[in-house]
Amino acid sequence: MTTSAAPSAATPTVVLVHGAFADAASWTGVIAELRSHGVAVVAPANPLRGLASDAAYLASVVAQIDGPVVLVGHSYGGALITVAGITDNVVGLVYVAAYVLEKGESLGELQGRFPDSPLVSSLKQWTYPVAGADPAVEVTIAQDAFPSIFAADVPADVTEVLAVAQRPLAAEAFTEPAAAAAWRTKPSWALVAGADRGIDPEVQRFGAERAGATVLEVDGASHAVAISRPKQVAGLILDAVRATS
Repeated sequence: MTTSAAPSAATPTVVLVHGAFADAASWTGVIAELRSHGVAVVAPANPLRGLASDAAYLASVVAQIDGPVVLVGHSYGGALITVAGITDNVVGLVYVAAYVLEKGESLGELQGRFPDSPLVSSLKQWTYPVAGADPAVEVTIAQDAFPSIFAADVPADVTEVLAVAQRPLAAEAFTEPAAAAAWRTKPSWALVAGADRGIDPEVQRFGAERAGATVLEVDGASHAVAISRPKQVAGLILDAVRATS
């Protein structure tokens, strides 16, 4: 977990929530940019074990932060901030190439409104042990498909490392319904990655527009927009911080 002391009680702390197939290090460039503007940052490790349990973990992190919080979610992390964002001290939500769910909706249901992205046919299944139950299924992106699907605008030497360092997502996360939709009561912002092959830009636009979010479109950006365009991602987050301070 990456932390820094809050510069003032009125300025929100930014909590950066990574998505599937990534880790908190994917926010490195964004963290550096936010810190250069004096913004406090926390980047927790997302368990990636299921929507309800991951959102509960995130809510517990947020509740232990003094003062207001702006929650930022990338990809699957968007679903988590949608649920955990009802925590009292959350004052804003920022979606980065992310799923924006409605209450009672699952990732699969939202995605099902649109044609499948190339990601779907490139998922590789694994199993992991569950105490007292049958093994559960988790997924990663096939390594040879990872660069074009996840990070087409990131240098090849970086994508090769990202591909082998993937953190898998429990398959049940695709079918769990969201217990809440925090965007109904909290202001939201959304970055749409225009060349995303992980979550189709139309899926991103639909969710953002439904939530009434302030939208920034980044043409040519891949799903790994936080890595390839950290200043643009940080700029949108700073807009949210200023608006909620």
